Amino acid sequence: MKAWRCDDTRPIPGLVLSEIEQPRPGPGELVIRVCAAGITPTELSWYPTTHTLAGEPRKDAIPGHEFSGVIAALGDGAEGEIGQAVFGMNDWFAEGASAEYCCASGSNVVPKPEKLTHIEAASVPLGTLTAWQAIFDKAKLQKRERILIHGGSGAVGVYAIQLARMQQASIMTTASSRNKAVLMELGADRVIDYRSERFEEIAGEVDVVLDTIGGSTLGRSWEVLAPGGKLVTVATPSEATVDERTKSAFFIVEPRLQELRQIVDMINEGTIKAVVEREVPFESAGDAYMRPPLDTRGCGKSVLRVS
Repeated sequence: MKAWRCDDTRPIPGLVLSEIEQPRPGPGELVIRVCAAGITPTELSWYPTTHTLAGEPRKDAIPGHEFSGVIAALGDGAEGEIGQAVFGMNDWFAEGASAEYCCASGSNVVPKPEKLTHIEAASVPLGTLTAWQAIFDKAKLQKRERILIHGGSGAVGVYAIQLARMQQASIMTTASSRNKAVLMELGADRVIDYRSERFEEIAGEVDVVLDTIGGSTLGRSWEVLAPGGKLVTVATPSEATVDERTKSAFFIVEPRLQELRQIVDMINEGTIKAVVEREVPFESAGDAYMRPPLDTRGCGKSVLRVS
C-alpha cells in the first residue's frame, strides 16, 4: 500500500511517499481502508511521532490519527462488519491514517455519522474530543458562564464554540476578522480580531479560557480570568515550561468511545456541524503538512482525501 512517512534525513524534515505492507489487525483491532484523514501539521514534531512508547527514537512514522473509511479486516474479538463505514482515532504511537490502510482499536472507532461525507467526518474526532474534554472535563464550563476561546477558526476552536453554545455560555473568540461571519453562525457572541485588537482590553473577566495558540497569547490570558476561573491549554506541553500554572492547565486529548458516540448523535441531530477548511489530494500530503499551521485561509481542519 501507499503511505506518507516521516523523513528526517533531509535538510528540512518532512514526509515521503512510500510503498509498504498493508497492516494486519491484532486482537480487538480493525483494519480501515482509509477514505480521508485529518491533517495536523504540528504532529510531525510531537513526541509520539519522534519516539516509541518505550522512549526510543522512532523512524518513518505515518502521521494522521483521525480518519474516516470502511472496515477492511477484523482482528479476533473485534466488532463490526467488512465494508461498514466508520470513523475515529488511533493511538498516537501507532501508524496513522495518511495511508491507504491503517489499524485502530475497535474501542476507538464508531459508525460514521450518516449526515457526513468521509471528508467531513475525518475533520471531527480530534477537534471535537479535544474541545469536549477541555470544556466539560477539565474546565467544567457551567451554564451561562463566560468563555474566551483562542483560535476560534482552528480545528479545535470551531467545535469548542459549538459545544460552549450548548451550555448557553457567553462566547468570545480570537480569530481573523475574515472568519467573523462563520464563527458567529457557529455560536460566537464576539469575535476579537487578534491582528488589530487586544483581547485583554475587551474580554473583561471570564470564567474559562481555552487556549489553542500558546506563546504570548497564553501568557496574557491569565489576567482575564475571574476569581476561581479556569484556563486550559492544548498548545504548550507541560514538559516545555517551568510555570506550574501552565503545567496544570495543559492536557492531551484521549480517544473515548462514549464521548465519540455522543458526538455522532449530536451531528446526526444537527447540534454540531462539521467544518472543513480545505480538501487535500493524497499526492499533496507532503506539502500540506509542511504549511505553517497559522497560514489558514478559512475555518476548520484540512483533510487528506485518500480514496
